[in-house]
Amino acid sequence: MKKGIHPNYVEITAKCSCGNEIKTRSTTGRDLNLDVCGECHPFYTGKQRDVATGGRVDRFNKRFSIPGSK
Repeated sequence: MKKGIHPNYVEITAKCSCGNEIKTRSTTGRDLNLDVCGECHPFYTGKQRDVATGGRVDRFNKRFSIPGSK
C-alpha cells in the first residue's frame, strides 16, 4: 500500500433505535444511527411485524365488486 493516499480507518459506534450499540470501523469517521439491527429485525427475532394489509387488487375488488356476489 502506498503511504498517504488512503483515508483514516477509525472506530465508530452504530446505534440502533432499539438501544443496541455496535462497534465497528469506518473511513467516514462519524457514528451511525440505524433503524433496525440483528437484535430487533423481524427475520432474526422470529417476530412478525404488522404491515399494511390490502393493496391495489383488494381496493379494485372492493370498489367494483357486485353486492351480494360473495
